Amino acid sequence: MSPNPSNSTQPLDTTTAGGTRLRNLLIVIAAVGLSLALFLGLRTQAKTVSLSDLAATSTPLEVALQDGKPTLVEFYANWCSSCQAMAPVINALKQDYAEQINFVMLNVDNSKWLPEVLRYRVDGIPHFVFLDPAGAEIASTVGQLPRPILAANLAALAVNQPLPHLQTGNRISAFKAPVKANPVKANADDPRGHGGLPAS
Repeated sequence: MSPNPSNSTQPLDTTTAGGTRLRNLLIVIAAVGLSLALFLGLRTQAKTVSLSDLAATSTPLEVALQDGKPTLVEFYANWCSSCQAMAPVINALKQDYAEQINFVMLNVDNSKWLPEVLRYRVDGIPHFVFLDPAGAEIASTVGQLPRPILAANLAALAVNQPLPHLQTGNRISAFKAPVKANPVKANADDPRGHGGLPAS
């Protein structure tokens, strides 16, 4: 009589088959985990806020100076790497303090803001100006600031307390405000002089 394989007393060698299955299962789990991490990482990068996005959603300066709330004004430029690095910090703090504080973004490359650049003595960016509820300057700081430092200043600003951190940040981009030509010395033939004034 031939032995029945199902009734055999010899153990089946499952170590190799079981080990291969376990290894394949771990590879599949790792691949799914890595794919998920990559997907979520790409989604997080896609949600990174830009300076233009912040500027588009910031409070207009004219409104901020009249609504009775304290204000943080940031002078920035799109080419400024320190400003770009601060964008996620500003966005997060804006979410925390939007009800209590105005967030105003002024691009130093826009000549519309030249009077403010000169008024607040902007010579490096990012340049932060803290204004009280009446629109008067309390303090200013220049350079890239760590989130806890800026958050502590905003917490104090929100409750009308002295700002705890007024030092200059560690990374700035140099900026020199363009100086307008003296209209008295403008040449009448110069199209930038808008004519009508005699050359001296």
